[in-house]
Amino acid sequence: MEPKHSAEMSRHLDKQNHALMETYRAMSHELHKLQVEEETIMRKLYELMSAEGLLPKHKEKREPERAGESSQENEEREP
Repeated sequence: MEPKHSAEMSRHLDKQNHALMETYRAMSHELHKLQVEEETIMRKLYELMSAEGLLPKHKEKREPERAGESSQENEEREP
């Protein structure tokens, strides 16, 4: 490759690299905004469902603690 073409190619690749980095930054920023928006919407949905009583009730089935043992020891025994 001739030096003239090599220099032109290098400038062209530098411009492409700069354009790609700008596009990457813009897309990354937009993705972050969308993730924050999704989290906000999901929190509002949870609050609404909670207020309407649409969330399932969680039943915790735990064995009563055995005399002299901590709750951590009881949890270790559960499969």
